[in-house]
Amino acid sequence: MKKAIFIIVFVLMFGWAVYEFISNKEDTAKGSEQSSVSSGLEIEQNGNEIGLERGNTAPDIKLKTIEGEEVQLSDYRGKKVMLNFWATWCPPCRAEMPDMEKFHQDTDIEILAVNLIESETNQDLEKVVDFIDDYELTFPVLVDKGNEAAILFRISPIPTSYLINSDGTIHNMAFGALNYELMIQEFEKMK
Repeated sequence: MKKAIFIIVFVLMFGWAVYEFISNKEDTAKGSEQSSVSSGLEIEQNGNEIGLERGNTAPDIKLKTIEGEEVQLSDYRGKKVMLNFWATWCPPCRAEMPDMEKFHQDTDIEILAVNLIESETNQDLEKVVDFIDDYELTFPVLVDKGNEAAILFRISPIPTSYLINSDGTIHNMAFGALNYELMIQEFEKMK
């Protein structure tokens, strides 16, 4: 008898846990739908929605380079841009950097590499500088202290790249490392 009561209680608790998990997942999905709707309500002067979908105008960000120079995404209007989010500790990020540097050298595409810095300590900044030196990177490396740009662009996983047309609209997104050939193929498809 005690065993039967224990089994019934266990089944009820398990059922309740599953119900809570499913209902929380639905609430999260509804919340993300609401946030994408509200972010889609913002309209730029040219009539495009500002958002993260293909064809939307990319949200404008302003970050500093390692050297302290302010860079704003909207300043690159008129140019095709690869906006890449990465970290020094990320193996796929490390794997794509030589190809990204070659792509930068071989094309007129602007690369803005946004480093998701772990903290604001000088030690973490030194890791980024060492990384840039080790890989001999010549394109701008921006520092996203506090991950504000990463949150705005909903970055997960890293590396993630946004391929942005010269009019500031998003052409495509790439989740994970890109190789040189894929970079060339994707940018050849752009307006």
